[in-house]
Amino acid sequence: MPPMTSSYPHETRLDLEAVLLAAQRLQGIATRTPLLESPEINAATGARVLFKPEVLQRTGSFKFRGAYNRLSALTDEERARGVVCYSSGNHGRGVAAAARLLGIDAVVALPADAPLKKVRGVESEGARVITYDRNTDRELAVKPLIDAGRLMIHPYEDPLVIAGQGTVGLEIAAQAAELGVDIDVAIAPCGGGGLTSGIVVAMQGGSPGTRFWAAEPEGFDDTRRSFQAGVRQGNPSVRKTICDAIMTPEPGVLSFEINRVSHTGVAVVSDAETMAAMGMAADTLKIVVEPGGAVGLAALLSGKLDIAGRTVACVLSGGNVDLSQYADILAGTNASKP
Repeated sequence: MPPMTSSYPHETRLDLEAVLLAAQRLQGIATRTPLLESPEINAATGARVLFKPEVLQRTGSFKFRGAYNRLSALTDEERARGVVCYSSGNHGRGVAAAARLLGIDAVVALPADAPLKKVRGVESEGARVITYDRNTDRELAVKPLIDAGRLMIHPYEDPLVIAGQGTVGLEIAAQAAELGVDIDVAIAPCGGGGLTSGIVVAMQGGSPGTRFWAAEPEGFDDTRRSFQAGVRQGNPSVRKTICDAIMTPEPGVLSFEINRVSHTGVAVVSDAETMAAMGMAADTLKIVVEPGGAVGLAALLSGKLDIAGRTVACVLSGGNVDLSQYADILAGTNASKP
């Protein structure tokens, strides 16, 4: 795959070198999350599944990686201007945390119906929160702040953000090597595509035998439909899913160009399958995974991929879920067991 370039601010090549530079910036700042394994899930899938629990990452999701890499590359003049972003929650908290560490003023636009845990998480990092209607153009919420001079930190339409997310893939490859195994299949949740594309950039050269898959919720399968059409497709705003973290309007320009030529396919899962996966993660891995972070596991457990006898890396991308919702989901999954 040739290196990608961008016409966005801080134009840079998006290649393995960019991911390695991001890893240097994040060293000692981001958490090197482990690979976890569950005998029960291995038995249920017929595969060896190695989980990358970004729920244990700083701020509770992988988004901190890309946010810190982006903000740490700002000039002194840009830092003085402050930053703004829109987010379903996890990117916003990542930006807020990175801004606090780097002494940058941050404003985060969140949907008015964002989970309270995500709102409070952003506020706890010292950022100011503004809200917008999830069904309207989120660009409108941040435009006045951009016009006033703040730098926009896009959740996935930025090569530095994608490079930061790619450090997840770097760690997976290194940890698999430490275990003496080759990764046959890698699967991760997909919203705008920054995580999935970053993992490809990081792993494709050093792990040529890996097949890459994305996972999406029903009703927000824009990446799957975009692959089929050959051009980016959007999601109707009237649709709903419990996977609030990946309710993006359409794939990113940069991420789509990488994902469409590198991914074997996209697995689409129902909310019921996602909730069952959350319950399985709690029961066997003993970790809290939010709905959007569990869709990859849901795809494996529901048989959407042929993985029998293979070694699979599955990213659990975030764990920021309101405890009341989480308790209801676990209660429902337990009630459905025989």
